[in-house]
Amino acid sequence: MNPGNGFTRRTTQQTARRFVDRHDAGRALAEQLNVYRDKDNLLVLGLARGGVPVAWEIARALHAELDVFLVRKLGVPRWSELAMGALASGGGVVMNDNVVSSLRVTDEQVREVIDSEAAELARREHAYRGERPVADPRGKIVMLVDDGIATGASMLAAVRAIRSGEPESIVVAVPVGPPSVCRELAAAADDVVCTLTPPAFEAVGQVYDDFHQVSDREVRELLSMPTR
Repeated sequence: MNPGNGFTRRTTQQTARRFVDRHDAGRALAEQLNVYRDKDNLLVLGLARGGVPVAWEIARALHAELDVFLVRKLGVPRWSELAMGALASGGGVVMNDNVVSSLRVTDEQVREVIDSEAAELARREHAYRGERPVADPRGKIVMLVDDGIATGASMLAAVRAIRSGEPESIVVAVPVGPPSVCRELAAAADDVVCTLTPPAFEAVGQVYDDFHQVSDREVRELLSMPTR
């Protein structure tokens, strides 16, 4: 599948559109993903935590397997809100070399942040799925779902981590994101579906009426509910 064609074909700029909440966004997104319905090898992965409610609605509509996928921001030392990269389940790392070099972050500092976030990532994975193993992406159509994208760093880390697991293809599906970032992701994934691409993008939450912080409990409950 040509990623560029996929992005163009199923992306809209209905900037007046709003979502009630993440479940509403998931149902709207599922309508654009109907071509994947009833695929035996479809695996839907919700990026924790906000992407899981969106992904649950998609998995239910498409009759697909659902699991959670974690990406942790790698914050700059002393300015943790500023991302210098991202760490994904399976050890995939994406670094923003411009941030690292301009702030003169050392290799030792980068390693310390990665080690710290890796420990938190492992803790959350256990909290969400217990002893249940991570779903194997090998040979599957893997659909990576989030509640929206801003810089795209977290989603790119997820795509690269999943690519190393030898899937049949990778689909990125999000309700909202900047047009430029959606186009950039189209170069990394096999298909990108972004429902809303506001020209004046400010934040993911701008298109949601309810954009509360998803709790660990919500994630666990959704993962325990059948989707097919």
